Amino acid sequence: MYKTVIIGTGPGGLTAAIYLARANLNPLVIEGQEPGGQLTTTTEVENFPGFPEGIMGPELMDNMRKQAERFGAQFKSGWVNQVDLSKRPFTLQVEDLGEIQAESVIVSTGASAKYLGIPGEKENVGRGVSTCATCDGFFFRNKKIIVIGGGDSAMEEANYLTRFASEVVLVNRRSELRASKIMQDRARANGKISWSLNRTPLEVVSGEQGVTGLKVRNNDTGEDEIIETNGVFVAIGHTPNTGFLGGQLTTDDHGYLLVKPGTTETNIPGVFACGDVQDSRYRQAISAAGTGCMAALDTERYLENAEAAAAV
Repeated sequence: MYKTVIIGTGPGGLTAAIYLARANLNPLVIEGQEPGGQLTTTTEVENFPGFPEGIMGPELMDNMRKQAERFGAQFKSGWVNQVDLSKRPFTLQVEDLGEIQAESVIVSTGASAKYLGIPGEKENVGRGVSTCATCDGFFFRNKKIIVIGGGDSAMEEANYLTRFASEVVLVNRRSELRASKIMQDRARANGKISWSLNRTPLEVVSGEQGVTGLKVRNNDTGEDEIIETNGVFVAIGHTPNTGFLGGQLTTDDHGYLLVKPGTTETNIPGVFACGDVQDSRYRQAISAAGTGCMAALDTERYLENAEAAAAV
């Protein structure tokens, strides 16, 4: 039996672990298949406060983990297959660990960026392939880059990247875009954005220095072509990692956990959510860390009130 269990080890989960450990609540942190979250696939992080020269993503996550361990947080590796949130204590079924019970739970499982699944894509993450314009746009100053996608997020990323790039080519496998009219109009009015529609991405081409181009099929002619580029931003959406919850927590239409405004409280008392799993808008390491702090403080108050009620 644990006072609190944190599922996930991104910036949100690790920040929650630091706060709860300092409060002598000895949280158990369950690491999944990607300890540290998406930042472990990032090279240099320049926008996290306190690091004027930047810091490597894996190093930042390792430092957060060591800080949590220093105050007494426990870490165990396993995959949470199932949870029972219908009664207290809550029960978690964890692969390789068995059944774990907890008085409170913090869900910090993040959201996974969707990839195309084409050759050269995953291999070049951090070498010219990215899924986050606000994270990596600065590194492509005065360079030609490609944004792949046809929805609102792709239009938003393309517009944002024109602050840095000399040219942004928007590639979409259809001739029509899914983005809202206002987002399309905004992108089309941007002189730095050019369009390569009705093109199916086939392969990310790279050399020793990283990405050099994107191989696409022209769906009008059936011919393959290579669009030269220094970077490829995949903007086809994210999938929140909530499947293991079995629908027990309320989500929005896209699967992101809903929390009570101004808090990290879910629809089940004693269960809290932080980080990208409940944030479809900002998706930044610093905002995830902020909600991790909130989740820890909300959990601490919940446990204090539960103990007070039990003592009456």
